[in-house]
Amino acid sequence: MILDSLDNSKQYEILHPLFKRAFDFIINTDFSRLKEGKIETDDPRLYYSLVRTHGKDMQDARLESHRKFIDIQAPLVGVESIGWKAGESLMIIAEPYDEKNDIMFYYDYPTTYTKLYPGQFAIYFPDDAHAPGIGMGDIRKIIAKVAVE
Repeated sequence: MILDSLDNSKQYEILHPLFKRAFDFIINTDFSRLKEGKIETDDPRLYYSLVRTHGKDMQDARLESHRKFIDIQAPLVGVESIGWKAGESLMIIAEPYDEKNDIMFYYDYPTTYTKLYPGQFAIYFPDDAHAPGIGMGDIRKIIAKVAVE
């Protein structure tokens, strides 16, 4: 997992060939003009999900992980806490891997929590289980989904 300010995103562009394109879209798009949902690109290895949710309590947030895509999550409105636990220490699968939706859920609890504010981002790799959506009030965020390979 990586947590930083969008102002520092250039430091992470070298980690994946599509990260620069993902960060450019996140930084330069006026999301107030877009509706929630999936945003396709001309490259099937990169798409975005614009999400609006009501914040939930820590105990209601489930750890999830992905195999095919890396998440770059950036809040647009509201403050979101996200739980994290290293993939190698996950013990109890709640829902087996769903290949179509590239997601698996766990009964485990996060070992740490981070707060994300507008202007910040977090990157979750396949080995990073994360429990998103923790907070109060409305949270609106953009998630870049970047294919691992």
